[in-house]
Amino acid sequence: MLDLVISNGIVIDTKNTEQHPLNIGIKDNKIVVATNDVLEGIESIDATGLYVCPGFIDPHGHIDGHPYSGELSACQGITTTIGGNCGLSPLSTGHFLREQEEKGFIINQAELIGHSFTLRKQAGISDVYRKATNKEIDRMCGLASEALEEGACGISFGLDYSPGASYEEILQLAKVCAKYDKVMPVHTRLFTLYDNHSLYEMLSIARATCVKLLISHFVYQYGEGLMEDALEIIEKARQSGLNIMLDSGMYTNWATLVDTATFDERTLRDNDVMLSKLIVATGKYYGRHLTPSLYKELRKYHKDDSIICITNCKDEMYMALNRSYCMPSTDIGPYQKGEGHPQIAGTYPKYIKEMVRERGDLSIEMAVKKASYLPAKLFGFCNKGQIDVGYDADITILNLQEIEDLARFPHEGYPDTKPKGIYYVIINGKIVVDQGMTRNERAGRVIDGRNG
Repeated sequence: MLDLVISNGIVIDTKNTEQHPLNIGIKDNKIVVATNDVLEGIESIDATGLYVCPGFIDPHGHIDGHPYSGELSACQGITTTIGGNCGLSPLSTGHFLREQEEKGFIINQAELIGHSFTLRKQAGISDVYRKATNKEIDRMCGLASEALEEGACGISFGLDYSPGASYEEILQLAKVCAKYDKVMPVHTRLFTLYDNHSLYEMLSIARATCVKLLISHFVYQYGEGLMEDALEIIEKARQSGLNIMLDSGMYTNWATLVDTATFDERTLRDNDVMLSKLIVATGKYYGRHLTPSLYKELRKYHKDDSIICITNCKDEMYMALNRSYCMPSTDIGPYQKGEGHPQIAGTYPKYIKEMVRERGDLSIEMAVKKASYLPAKLFGFCNKGQIDVGYDADITILNLQEIEDLARFPHEGYPDTKPKGIYYVIINGKIVVDQGMTRNERAGRVIDGRNG
């Protein structure tokens, strides 16, 4: 007998960008039948009036084994997360993957090896403004190769956080990434919020190495009046044969740690960022707008607190997510309950609600394809991103008319309020989200980057 049957739903075919009324049968952790015939199973879900979608794959996260962030991801339909982004990852990929496999986790996890915090630290570089020596570059390349051999699915960069990283440093690591045919997600440099120099730098790297380049949270990088030009640059590069993809969140305001180069005085000054546009997202001063005295206190005594920057243009966010090569992403971090940025709980419901139901920019089929099939193809997850016989039983079931994000910014409400309209989430054949309630909190598996 089948373990689980999903009946009467509208199944999204992401490969062909179509929808079909089908019944789905699951055995162990796999989809074993997709048919119009009546099926029986130990458990059953009546999906009448609901869309049955491949589970969403978040290409840009910072969960790295954090349980509450994993729960928030599952509740918004995410079945797989890629961690270690922006150059910040566990020091040992192999140890992290083994530990997560032993402990279990609510959703599937793949992991990148990070450059800007992790590899530079391991190479002995403590000054974010210092260039690496040739010996240190060689050391980082060796460590990156080791991580990829241990199952990392790519090398990530947070160049905004390591302004001293040289072109040569990035180039040599990109060559390592290309050698292993892995993805290179890049949080580009912050020369200023008002130019595309950082984008040209990464295209030059891609051209020199043929690496699979993913520009991270694109609207956060180029959403301050640059989007139209930035997308034109990307499209010309893609037409020339470069393998470039984008991911972008559903919010214009971004968040990061206060004790990074992003919030150095010179960076704020060069980008005309006023302290009043910065909001504390975690810790003792949660929800407070920054003042000169609070800025100094946070930088000195609360270095791990996150700050939200109020910036960017909403129209530019939609402009990016309308592109066929741009995937939705959360940029979720390991926040405590009641803290953080609403992207941690609201991204994918907001994406479906606004892009499909309200604006009509995307069909439900295309929206789901961009949230599942595209990241699966990019990262080489050959058994994910589709609902078909033989594929992993990672499935999100939603009500298009009800789906809604309820998470809000700290000064407006609670950033971790769970959404409406995500009825069920199934991971490796187990029901993890059931009408908004979580169970089977160790259903996820580790994804080994060596075999997808």
